[in-house]
Amino acid sequence: MTLILYLVAGIVLGVVVERIVGRPKTVAPAPGGVPAPRRKRRWGRIIGVTSLILVIALVASALFLYKWASDVFDKIEKVPVASVLSDDTSQGTNYLLVGSDNGEAGGEQRAGVEGRRSDTIMVLNVKDGKAKMLSLNRDLWVANPATGENGRLNATYNQGPANLIQAVTENFGIPVNHYIEIDFISFSGLVDSFGGIDIFFEHPAFDLASGLDVKQSGLVHLDGDQALAYVRSRHYAEMIDGQVVLDPTSDLGRVQRQQVFLREIMKKAGAKRNPFTLMKAAENMSGGLRIDDTMTMWEAARFAWAMGRLDPVSIPLPVTPRTTSGGAAVLDLQQPEANAVLDQFR
Repeated sequence: MTLILYLVAGIVLGVVVERIVGRPKTVAPAPGGVPAPRRKRRWGRIIGVTSLILVIALVASALFLYKWASDVFDKIEKVPVASVLSDDTSQGTNYLLVGSDNGEAGGEQRAGVEGRRSDTIMVLNVKDGKAKMLSLNRDLWVANPATGENGRLNATYNQGPANLIQAVTENFGIPVNHYIEIDFISFSGLVDSFGGIDIFFEHPAFDLASGLDVKQSGLVHLDGDQALAYVRSRHYAEMIDGQVVLDPTSDLGRVQRQQVFLREIMKKAGAKRNPFTLMKAAENMSGGLRIDDTMTMWEAARFAWAMGRLDPVSIPLPVTPRTTSGGAAVLDLQQPEANAVLDQFR
């Protein structure tokens, strides 16, 4: 459509220029009073001017978009994790998606905890135009590569993103090709950039800790703040027949809600055709993004373009809850079912 508009504008401008500067000179009558034949309109000149204007317009637009994209990309923090990334893409490209929580902006606070925390950990596999999504629960019991001790998966992030990537690779056998991290505050800005998001609620729901407050069932339109409360909710409760019913799945239910959110926001982005809306969304996200130091601007652009057109299939990871000797509630892989799932990402 943009190209057509440029073409029409170029033709109009070409005709105008031809009328102004290309008007044929007056020709004297031929001997005998017979009028000289009119000189044919110089359509070749019109086409030439039109083509020149079109080329200039396209080049100017391309330069503007490149400058804008470069400025946005430069704002994104690059994380030095190249040494732990894999270059094997024979089974598709695996993106480790991390949602970090700095405990600010109305989120659930935990005493004595400062800085970023990896509260959401997903692996997105993209191959041949199809996508699969696997959530790795923060409470999975794993070996920490940095310390050699066992603990929760999200605790491996305390030693940095590289250690988290290494933990995913060593404990689950999943090669990570790229790393993308976004803080929860950017989730809110992203949703608002798209005018909100629609989520289906079977019952009215709330969470006093995260601030979620949905008073009706069915398809509910959430703004950025409520979408943020939805993905952060750990104490999800529903009003069923006048009774408060807590989500019995606890953090596993939270993982499912995060996957619902991610699929819906990707659909929302893919449905947008207004480039200014997409530009605004990208700018709103850039300040809260961190990506690996091997990803180029063109790779990031291709990823963003693909995400709006993919509908990832959520693959559940079979786990078994248990209590450690120290009294901590953690999750173990349920074998052999878990390996069958992990093999789809290896």
